[in-house]
Amino acid sequence: MPHLRPDLEDLATRGLYDARHEHDACGLGFVVDLKNGASHRVVEMGLEILKRLAHRGAAGADPTTGDGAGILVQIPHRYFERVLYREGKEIPPQGDYGVASCFLSRDPAKQQLQMKTIADIARYHNQKVVGWRDVPVSTRAVGALGRRSMPVMKQLFIARIAEAKAFERTLFMIRKRAGKVCSEKGWGDDFYVASCSSKTIVYKGLMLPERVADLYPDLAADDFESQLALVHSRFSTNTFPTWERAHPYRRIAHNGEINTLRGNQNWMRAREALLASKHFEEHLQDFKPIIRPDGSDSASLDNVVDFLVAGGRSLPHVMMMLVPEAWATQTDMPEDKRAFYEYHASLVEPWDGPAALAFTDGEVIGATLDRNGLRPAKYVVTKSGLVVMASELGVLSIDPADVVEKGRLQPGKMFLVDTKKKRIVSDEELKRDIAEAQPYGDWLKKNKIDLSALPDVSALYSMDHVERARLWRAFGYSREDLRVLLAPMAKNGEEPVGSMGTDTPIAPLSDKPVTLFRYFKQQFAQVTNPPIDPIREDLVMSLVSCVGGEGNLLEESPGQCRLLELPHPILTNGDLAKLQRNAMPDFRCATLEATFARAGDPEAALREALDDLCARASRAVDEGYSLIVVSDRGASAGRVPIPSLLAVGAVHHHLIREEKRVRVGLVAETGDAREVADVALLIGYGAGAVNPYLAFETIAELTEENVTVATKNYVKALKKGLLKVMSKMGISTIAS
Repeated sequence: MPHLRPDLEDLATRGLYDARHEHDACGLGFVVDLKNGASHRVVEMGLEILKRLAHRGAAGADPTTGDGAGILVQIPHRYFERVLYREGKEIPPQGDYGVASCFLSRDPAKQQLQMKTIADIARYHNQKVVGWRDVPVSTRAVGALGRRSMPVMKQLFIARIAEAKAFERTLFMIRKRAGKVCSEKGWGDDFYVASCSSKTIVYKGLMLPERVADLYPDLAADDFESQLALVHSRFSTNTFPTWERAHPYRRIAHNGEINTLRGNQNWMRAREALLASKHFEEHLQDFKPIIRPDGSDSASLDNVVDFLVAGGRSLPHVMMMLVPEAWATQTDMPEDKRAFYEYHASLVEPWDGPAALAFTDGEVIGATLDRNGLRPAKYVVTKSGLVVMASELGVLSIDPADVVEKGRLQPGKMFLVDTKKKRIVSDEELKRDIAEAQPYGDWLKKNKIDLSALPDVSALYSMDHVERARLWRAFGYSREDLRVLLAPMAKNGEEPVGSMGTDTPIAPLSDKPVTLFRYFKQQFAQVTNPPIDPIREDLVMSLVSCVGGEGNLLEESPGQCRLLELPHPILTNGDLAKLQRNAMPDFRCATLEATFARAGDPEAALREALDDLCARASRAVDEGYSLIVVSDRGASAGRVPIPSLLAVGAVHHHLIREEKRVRVGLVAETGDAREVADVALLIGYGAGAVNPYLAFETIAELTEENVTVATKNYVKALKKGLLKVMSKMGISTIAS
């Protein structure tokens, strides 16, 4: 049950009105004082914002235990200097020490092991351990359910020995190694470091937003000062609320959902094999997996942001590459900025929302919306130097006469406040400076290849009616597939319209053989997200697909964008022939047959064929092939085609396990895929492009018109269908 706003509690039973419906998605906000610098007033304003965002949070069966809330501030040096001196500890000057804010086990023995682990690792990284501090807490501020899982909270102070520029990176390495060692030793399930930085610190937990200050008496001290405060009130929609899942995280606070999460997580795991860094060296193994497997969508994004910032990129740069604007269709976008987005699309796919994201590294603080802009984010700038951004206006009481500017974030745009330069950096200026830092446009011109630039070649195969009919039987084509499905697509360029219902049994209960595709059902967007309209929101949708081997995500070099760009993932027979016969030595294409022997035990034969297919794919990568075509064209009277979805998925995951997946592009040459859902599934399970060759051959036989036109119509129907599938999943780009 959501927490009720105090001013609505008396209305809870008035007529048909039910105040329990007065809620929204998560609330986030920040406040910065550009004129007066760090003060306790900023912390108080941050807490006030949090209270006024209480209606955007939620609570469960225990109305006093919220889904989570918290505040991120700059390190309050004067306060820590005072309280630690009282405890007989002396800390270095501001910036020369870091604070690890830890959630520890309530088991005393386990807690000591966790504390010893992170302290020993700080020394392992050649830093000085100043000592531990017990964080004062008032458990009465937390509801009964929250108290049951409440961790012990302590702060570890670490003095800098490392070079000043590398200190934040060293603290990152300490935190990551501590988490990995604790997990390996068996005491990591209740060990969590909320923040470990020389610039920022996080106070958060499983409580109502208005109770954060009550739980942490630190926040009430007059000398607990900060120039900025980032706050968040959580409404959990897709993960169970826990202490560590409360926001803010170490870098971000998030309102919305990441609908592309599963793809983002899987591709990040695949990229780990190629990671290398002069900054991290052998310590890089401590960070894997980059994304913690039990984290929420917000936590997963924070893991990646945190890692890439530690790897050397600026925080705004990282946010631009992970949550890009809709650049592909923006004809008026400056070329440098377009080149930046296109280059980074070769490195990583978008983390697509709907999402409003606030972020900070302790020096800059800002916010951005995803390309759809379906989450609110509004800001106010005052003459007195305050900059306030939040999910809605009215989070602070500001005299209208003091307001200089107010507005809202636009889709894909970024709002940034620089506390060092004491000014707001416009979206245009910020992105221009980042986009001009490297010659991304020149790198793309010299390295990226467009499919249309490859020379046309003659078709590799030809079929007559007898061969087509044989393959229709082999791949389970029915008269309905030919007349009701493919013929209208070839004629009209649209998926055929049918009944809303179906009287056929679902695949697992059917007594007739069906294709493997029918065992899968479409996923939909999270409960709080409306579907995207792929027609009216065409500007933010993209079917552009890239195939080829990727590089090291932690570096930027011209060769990183050496990929083949496809306008969409549907390859005609002629397109595939161009790929297979291309003369470029670094784009060699290996075609692997995906069939198995008909004779003998079919299950054993299929298993053996899959193992052999995976082994051949692994060898092809070792031999330097950049493209692998998984093909069932070898199907014959004695050879049965492996279902393409099974073959592609097996190769994809085998190469991930072998740490070779991102070194090669994967293409499906398949006779069993013919409709939109089939193609969508193949892409979802690892294919960068799909050639439904038998569907094209069937169209050539069915059509009485120009075969070229019919083929284009069929491709058009598949493209429109893919956009519909993406829209229902809340995804805007095929790459995600």
